[in-house]
Amino acid sequence: MQMDLRKVEEIVNDSKGGIIEKKEAIVSTLSNPNPNSDTDSDAGVSNPTTPPVDAASALQLFLDHIPISSIPGIHNSPSTVLVVRTQECVKDVIKMLYEKNVSGALVADGLEPDPTTTFTTSFSHPYVGFISFSNMVLWTLQEFKKHHFGSEKDNAKRTKKTKPQGFFSLLNQTPIVSETKIGELAASFMWEPVFPVKRDQTLFHVLLLLSKHRPSVVPVTQHSSSKVVGFVTENSVNHVLLQSSGLEWFDSIADKPLSDFRFDHNDQVVSIYNDQTIADSVHVLWKKKVCAVAVVKRQTEKLIGCVRVSDIHRLLGDDRIFTDREDTSVEQFIHIDTGPALDDIDHDLGALISAGTLVLKDKFGPRMDSPVTNMEKDTLKEAMKNLAEKKSDFSFLVDECGRVKGVLTLRDMLVEFAPPCMDSRIDGGGFFDMALKESGCTIKDGTMVQLK
Repeated sequence: MQMDLRKVEEIVNDSKGGIIEKKEAIVSTLSNPNPNSDTDSDAGVSNPTTPPVDAASALQLFLDHIPISSIPGIHNSPSTVLVVRTQECVKDVIKMLYEKNVSGALVADGLEPDPTTTFTTSFSHPYVGFISFSNMVLWTLQEFKKHHFGSEKDNAKRTKKTKPQGFFSLLNQTPIVSETKIGELAASFMWEPVFPVKRDQTLFHVLLLLSKHRPSVVPVTQHSSSKVVGFVTENSVNHVLLQSSGLEWFDSIADKPLSDFRFDHNDQVVSIYNDQTIADSVHVLWKKKVCAVAVVKRQTEKLIGCVRVSDIHRLLGDDRIFTDREDTSVEQFIHIDTGPALDDIDHDLGALISAGTLVLKDKFGPRMDSPVTNMEKDTLKEAMKNLAEKKSDFSFLVDECGRVKGVLTLRDMLVEFAPPCMDSRIDGGGFFDMALKESGCTIKDGTMVQLK
């Protein structure tokens, strides 16, 4: 039995509840056609001469009726909504995020009223970017190397003759780095764009933003103001999409093997050997701009772990590890996460609750020595479930011998359910203008011009 798009929209409009209830209403209608209808067309069912409904169009229509308010985690994240000003110093922002255990913050123009305390009914928003803790630390580590005499290894050796010197101690001793303004980091492309949404907007709208503008998070604002009350993360969207399992239009995409897809970054896996150093892994993360570096055994090329951008905070918690980063092997580093394994119930509940939060030190994520993996024969749905259960935003593709063949990010998976077109209603706000202004540039005759 087939159904035209008018009937699909009628069912999702009439059904109450969230994505599960709407899915069940459609499945019920497909399996139990109305016996009192005189014709197929009255029931909204396609007759033999009508072409079958396009699965992608039907799925997009369905997702465009799933409100953002039904996404898990949004109501759990007010404490992780932090806002920093463009004139604040890198040192102060890194310290604040670390102490509050938050992985990133919105950036507001220093001339605007405080968006966390000032009520406004303006349709525009005061946020000009989003900046992550890990990227700021990576940038800082690179700047340390530029501004300290001698090689980083020589400096580390001199430091060890006295006592371990932690990250914050070194930051305090390097004012040319620590006093850098957040606004100046726009010139290093350290900001991400901000595209706020309202709770009554839809999952389809979020998928458009994730696929076309590639933000790491989507802020959710109050209906009547620009105040951010939470975030939509890729993990939270994945949780909701998986609830569509069993719906024909979703399964027609999700049940295909990974080998059938052409993901953007599948072959861009970056790896280092187990006997290379922590500093090597940090350098590669910064240089290659990847979410993680695979750690493989030199003798066998087998995957034994990974260092993620989100693991950078571990260098700040132990002065000895930070001081010895040039001499400590990355294999030793990935085994420092020795916390007890959580039972399945606690882990599943924690992963669901934290799906929409921006926690820096997340105990529910996979350990560095237990990377998430899939094989190309696995289906897209199996890979999505794997990431949801383990609360990861990427998976390494491995062969039968455990050798890395590629990397698959959660965004790669989610964009398979987004349309190949731009929604003209999406407004990027002031991100691009502010980023250019802060970096001393402007666009003139289609070319970026340096003003300073």
